[in-house]
Amino acid sequence: MADLWVVSAGRMEYHAAYALQEEVRAGRQQDRIPDTLLLLEHPPVYTRGRRTGPGELPMGEAWYRAQGIDVVDVDRGGRVTYHGPGQLVGYPIMRTSDVIAFVRTMERAIVAALAEEGVAAALRTDEGPDYTGVWVGERKIASIGVHVSRGVTTHGFAVNVQNDLQPFEWVVACGLPDVRMTSLLAQSDPAHPRTGDVLPCFRRRMAHAFAREHGLRQRLVSRARLEAALRAAPLASVG
Repeated sequence: MADLWVVSAGRMEYHAAYALQEEVRAGRQQDRIPDTLLLLEHPPVYTRGRRTGPGELPMGEAWYRAQGIDVVDVDRGGRVTYHGPGQLVGYPIMRTSDVIAFVRTMERAIVAALAEEGVAAALRTDEGPDYTGVWVGERKIASIGVHVSRGVTTHGFAVNVQNDLQPFEWVVACGLPDVRMTSLLAQSDPAHPRTGDVLPCFRRRMAHAFAREHGLRQRLVSRARLEAALRAAPLASVG
């Protein structure tokens, strides 16, 4: 079974995380590292994917920045979404020859990880590309958008765990005017409310489910180990 390196990168400013993705993608393309999953959080930021239409940030960029939320154009698929503290962002840097199957597998991994937390989530793939992601009833709990270059993916998924959902209300999230978001915390059983920081536990569940759904063996790797590997000679075989 091939390895999946899982790197917990903490909280990273979006541009720094994007630069790291580019480094890791180059390393994967050169076979310096195996498939790798970066798990992290971002400070508040809206990202606009390639399919973003006019009017999806109706307040204007200056207004959002005045609220302390950056606005960044990105090369992933999909439309506008929000990232912020308390949300788990995953960037799988992986080889793939079938991007649709890759996205579906990623969605199933998120559903499985949420199920372990007692949240019954599902896919809505039959309703069109704007419904890519993971849903709890009519509310969206996870967004997905990827980019593929020379057979290797960047970008990935964002699961609302314990983040503020209000910023989603200020944009046309995912290009769906009526979409409403939810989170793991919001879906908690009122009789058994979650307390404390639930993100670390869910991060572990997500990493395990992601590796399992992709048929890979999870290996926890430090940021320092990853960066050392990116400077080393290509591996003889990475699977």
